[in-house]
Amino acid sequence: MRVAVAGATGFIGAVLARALTDDGHDVTALTRHPGDYSGAGRAVYADIGDADSLRQALEGQEAAYYLVHSLDVEDFAVRDREGATAFAAAAAGAGLSQVVYLGGLGDDRDDLSEHLHSRREVESILRDGAPTTALRAGLVIGDGSISWEILRQLVERLPVMITPRWVQTKSQPIALDDALIDLVGVLGRPDTIGEVYDIGGPEVLTYLDMMVIASRVMDRHRRIVTVPLLSPRLSSHWLRLVTDVDLTTARALVDSLTNEVVVRDHRLDELLGHTPMTFAEAAAKALAVRAERRAAAEVRARP
Repeated sequence: MRVAVAGATGFIGAVLARALTDDGHDVTALTRHPGDYSGAGRAVYADIGDADSLRQALEGQEAAYYLVHSLDVEDFAVRDREGATAFAAAAAGAGLSQVVYLGGLGDDRDDLSEHLHSRREVESILRDGAPTTALRAGLVIGDGSISWEILRQLVERLPVMITPRWVQTKSQPIALDDALIDLVGVLGRPDTIGEVYDIGGPEVLTYLDMMVIASRVMDRHRRIVTVPLLSPRLSSHWLRLVTDVDLTTARALVDSLTNEVVVRDHRLDELLGHTPMTFAEAAAKALAVRAERRAAAEVRARP
């Protein structure tokens, strides 16, 4: 199929573009900087803030993935709302048979964070405006994931951690490889259009559980103490001091970590006949990929 990927330079979009190409699809990567693009597929200029560019970029495409979100800016909800509206209109105008969107897990009955509420709003806009298959995920575990990188850096850098109470919130992380299987698996399937699928690994874990498991996988003994005093805002400053993540992104992610994000149904695993890997397996894979990437970078840097 001729498939466009909006967000092809992001963590998931980059590996998805490669997976689609390897699967035999003709991939067009939508990016604001096509001259700098070095990933899989053919790069074409498109900006979710420029409706004309979206219409031109989607012309002749059969399907598209929408993986855009703007966590690194304060007004991300406004930008993502406007971008989704423009993209849905462009997709419908181009006659796309399917748009695949990756949003966030979370119970609609819960008081969702601004980040998760925005992801749900984007999902609704796309579903109302174009034939859409929506997937909802929690933490995606893979090299390059902001959520995984925060966890890895915390475990690596802090022998003793005084952690906020949100580390007790339940989550259902999914390995990057498993998320890719789900994303690629729904493409071109009319029976998935109009559906919303939860995707996740086999385990419901707290963030504390994940830090403990990650410390074992990394062979580092860590002492973790939970205290109720760190508010989400203070926690975001704490993460900014300890990790490399910027404050705006940290604040949005921490706000979301107060919401329980677990899989409520496993229909997609059953539909695709797929069994996802455990968190420990996903963590080990992410660490191995990181080691390979760093080793390759060192080789390239040698005179």
